[in-house]
Amino acid sequence: MCESDEGSEFAYIMKLIKKGKVTIKNIERELICPACKELFTHPLILPCQHSICHKCVKEILFFTLEDSFTDLGSESSNQSSPRIRIHSPSLDRIDRVNRSGWKRNSLTPRTTIFPCPGCRHDVDLGERGINGLFRNFTLETIVERYRQAARAATAIMCDVCKPPPQESTKSCMDCSASYCNECFKIHHPWGTVKAQHEYVGPTTNFRPKILMCPEHEMERVNMYCEICRRPVCHLCKLGGSHANHRVTTMSTAYKTLKEKLSKDIEYLISKESQVKGQISELGLLMKETECNGERAKEEASNNFDKLFDVLEERRSAALRAIEASKNLRLEKLQTQIEEYQGLLENSGLVGYAQEVLKETDQSCFVQTAKQLHVRIQKATESLKSFRPAAQTSFEDYVIDITKQEEVLGDLSFYSSGLDVPEINEEKSRMYNKALICWEHLVKEDSADTYILEYRKLNREEENATWQEIEACSKSKVISDLENNSSYAFRVRGYKGSICSPWSREVILHTPAAPVFSFLFDDKCGYNSERLMLNPRRTSVESRAGFPLLLGAERIQVGCYTTLDYIIGDTGITKGKHFWAFHVESYSYLVKVGVASNTKLKEWLHNPRDVTSPR
Repeated sequence: MCESDEGSEFAYIMKLIKKGKVTIKNIERELICPACKELFTHPLILPCQHSICHKCVKEILFFTLEDSFTDLGSESSNQSSPRIRIHSPSLDRIDRVNRSGWKRNSLTPRTTIFPCPGCRHDVDLGERGINGLFRNFTLETIVERYRQAARAATAIMCDVCKPPPQESTKSCMDCSASYCNECFKIHHPWGTVKAQHEYVGPTTNFRPKILMCPEHEMERVNMYCEICRRPVCHLCKLGGSHANHRVTTMSTAYKTLKEKLSKDIEYLISKESQVKGQISELGLLMKETECNGERAKEEASNNFDKLFDVLEERRSAALRAIEASKNLRLEKLQTQIEEYQGLLENSGLVGYAQEVLKETDQSCFVQTAKQLHVRIQKATESLKSFRPAAQTSFEDYVIDITKQEEVLGDLSFYSSGLDVPEINEEKSRMYNKALICWEHLVKEDSADTYILEYRKLNREEENATWQEIEACSKSKVISDLENNSSYAFRVRGYKGSICSPWSREVILHTPAAPVFSFLFDDKCGYNSERLMLNPRRTSVESRAGFPLLLGAERIQVGCYTTLDYIIGDTGITKGKHFWAFHVESYSYLVKVGVASNTKLKEWLHNPRDVTSPR
C-alpha cells in the first residue's frame, strides 16, 4: 500500500468523521490495545489475528511464566500482571510450557503460551516467540494519524529552522526529521541522493516501513501464503515451512484484499440506515422489556402478598385457638390447686381424729366417729386418685407444614402446563461416562428440547458451577467424568420460549477404579468365516460360514451349529473388576465369561466341537 493511497483513505475516514457519519469513539475503540487499554504502541499481530503492543506482550509473557513457576511449586497463586489478569495455567498449559523449553535449572526460562487479551484463547508463539510476530505497520500508521488528528491544534515544527521555527510541511522517513518547504529544498537538493528520499506529511513516527520475514531476518516479505494467510519471503517458499503451500504475489494479494475490504466498508456504509433502524427497534424493545419486567414484578409481588394475607389469617386463627386452650387448662389446674389447698387446711382433721380415738365410751365414740369417717374417707380417695385436671402438652396444636413447604418450594412461574421431567435412576448408568435418562410422569413428549445440567460434588467446591448440555431426546451421554466422584444432575424441558421447572436433583457416583475399555482381538482364535468384526473392533456378529452352508443338507433333525469364541485384546491379572456387555435383542445364544491363561491355551490347542449346539 503506497503512502498516497493510505493518505486518501484516511482523509476519507476523517471526512466521514467530520460529517458525523463515523464517530471518533468508534475509531478510537479499534485503536486501543486490549491489554493496556491505551493507544497501540508498536503493535504486533498475534496468530489469532488480534493486535497487541510490543511491551504488553513482553509483560504478559513474563507474568505468565511467573504464574507457571508459582503454580508448579504450590497450589495457590495470586500473582497477576498489573495490566491484565492472567488466569492460572491448566495442566495442559503447564505441559505445553514444559515442552516449549522451560527447565527448572535454566538461567533464562521462557514461555511462549499465553491467553490473548482480545479473545481469551491460548496463543502459542512457537520457538521464536515474539521474534516470530509481524509488526502491524498499517495499524501503527493509523494510530499515528489519529493522534495527529486528535491534536490538530498542536502543529509539528521544522527541526532545522533557526528560532523561531516554521511549521513543517513534510517529514523525511530516511532523515527522520521534519522540514518546512524552504528547509526541505535546501537539505534535499535536486540531482542528489537525498532527493530520492521518501517523504510523507508531518509526523513524529519515523520508522522503516519494511516488513522483514520473521524466519529469515535478512529477507523482505514479497509473497502472500493463501493457506496461512500471512506474508512470506521467497526462502519460505523454496525450502521453509511454506514450501508446499499455495502462494501469490504481494501485489495480487494487496489488490484482492483491498477490493474485499473496500466492498465490505461500502456495504456497511450503505446499511447505515438499516443499522440505525435496528438500533431504534432495539431501543423500543428495551423499553418494552423494562415495562413488562416491572409489570411482572408487580404481579409477582401482589401474588405473594395474597399468600402472605392467607398465611397471616391462618396464623392469627391458630394463635387464638392455642391461647384459648392455654387459658382453659390454666383455669382447671388453678381449681385443682385450690382443692388440694383445702386438704391442707383440713390437716387439723387428723389431729381431731386422733383425739377421738382416745375416747373409751363406746356410744360416744360411735356417735362422733361416723361423721368423722366420712370426711376422712373423702380425703383418702382424693389422694389415691390424683390426676392433673389438664394436660401440659400442646401436641394437638402442632401445625404440619411439610406438604405446604414442598408446594411453596416448587413455586415457580407459569409454565403453560409444561410437565416437569424426572430423572430415572434405574435406567441411568455411571462409569467414566454417564448415561442420564429421564421421563415425564404426566404428559408424554410435552417438551421439544431439554437442558441437562451437572456438577461435581466435593468439599473443596461446595458451590461448583453447573455445566449444561442440550439434548433433543430423553437421554444424554456425558463424557470425561472423574473416577470415585459424586455428580449432581438435573434437567428441564423447553417448548418454544416456555421452560419447565428444574427436576429433582439426582446424585450419582462414578466407580472408584477407572473403567477399562478393551477391544476384541482379531489375531488370537478369531475365525473370520463365522465371525464378523467391525473395523473398530468394538462389536462382533456371528454369520453362517461357507463350510456350514455346504453341510446344511446333511443336517436332518434339529438346529446344530458351532459356538464360536472371541477374546479381548488385554487381560487383567489382579484386582477386583466388573464386566459389562451389550447384547442385541435379536441374539439367539450368547455366552460371556472370563477365561484363565491355562484354559485359553487349552481352548486354542484343542480342535473345535463342530456339533456343539448353539
